[in-house]
Amino acid sequence: MDASQPLLSPNSHRGRPLTAWQQAKTDVLRIFLSSPVSPLLIFVPFGLVWGYGEFSHTWVFIFNFLAIVPLADVLARATEELADKAGSTVGGLLNATFGNAVELIVSLIALKERQVRIVQASMLGSLLSNLLLVLGFCFVAGGHNRLQQTFNQTAAQTMSSLLAISTASLLIPAAFRATIPIHKNQDWIVEKKILQLSRGTSLVLLAVYGLFLLFQLRTHRAIFEEQEENTEDVRSQLSHVSKNDTLSIKSSLAFLLGATVLVSICADFLVGTIDNVVESTGLSKTFIGLIIIPIVGNAAEHVTSVMVAVKDKMDLSLSVAIGSSLQIALFVTPFMVLVGWFIDVPMTLNFSTFETVMLFIAVFLSNNLILDGESNWLEGIMSLSLYLLIAMAFFFYPDEPDHIISSLPLAAN
Repeated sequence: MDASQPLLSPNSHRGRPLTAWQQAKTDVLRIFLSSPVSPLLIFVPFGLVWGYGEFSHTWVFIFNFLAIVPLADVLARATEELADKAGSTVGGLLNATFGNAVELIVSLIALKERQVRIVQASMLGSLLSNLLLVLGFCFVAGGHNRLQQTFNQTAAQTMSSLLAISTASLLIPAAFRATIPIHKNQDWIVEKKILQLSRGTSLVLLAVYGLFLLFQLRTHRAIFEEQEENTEDVRSQLSHVSKNDTLSIKSSLAFLLGATVLVSICADFLVGTIDNVVESTGLSKTFIGLIIIPIVGNAAEHVTSVMVAVKDKMDLSLSVAIGSSLQIALFVTPFMVLVGWFIDVPMTLNFSTFETVMLFIAVFLSNNLILDGESNWLEGIMSLSLYLLIAMAFFFYPDEPDHIISSLPLAAN
């Protein structure tokens, strides 16, 4: 017998194969042990009961907000399990597609409710959160007891360049809107042109994202291989679950389907109460979408990024933080524009001038921090300070009146 083989397989109990019920209980336990945010699953039934019971809108928002955080982690874990069994290329595509599934679900529901402002703000908020908040915590947590941390400079430079393109895709429509001559009672013509520009830009961004996946998974795979090799080891250490103790394909699919359904229901309740929460709390819709909602889909990733940074795995930490930003900017946001085109909701890339300036500053700082391939705790403080300044600014920033385009669902068809 090979000494390297375990005496008991992960799917056996005292040498006997597990029954279906035992396997199910074991898989549920693995999911519960996979993340420090798993205890928040207790809020899932509260969110559903309060939502279906149509109780206090504020509590419906809070409970479903807290419920989506661990559900996002379950969704991510199930996707990773399927990706591991599907092979490197298909697995990479699965992770790329479902990596921001929660943001996609919340945005689709908000777009269906014609909450274009919430969709735009949540997209921008996810970018700011990953680029400043997560990156800042990673630099502080990993560098507070080290002189310097290093990471793959080539991968960092590639992601920085893609972030520059992403920022340009939002700056161009805003600059277009601010500089084009507007004649009296002709605003709708300008808004129609911006809608057409946004849709064309979205197609270009999706093409760039597809080519980036080709670059990452095929032509320059060696650059990113070390990150992938470290991922399973680090996650197993964090969750105290062996990397060989994995879910079955059936269990992974069941968790993926179940988590998707629950996230959809909770997101529906969450989005449906936003207007009431705005009225009762006095918070602006922009602040809720830009600062609060991005926490929902990113909390589990944020925790993982910080914990791997503590273990000095900065390549993996940076990949999670910056990679998630790229998915939002190059895939989720343009995809939402095209979905809006399909369902006749005028979703555009025309963010307000203030928002685009904030994004430019955030990308400018994050690019300067990662381009040298090194980090320390003071750079993390810089990043966190900028995020705090931006959050304070948006707390006091009033909601802008809805654009004329919101009343022209078929303007550019």
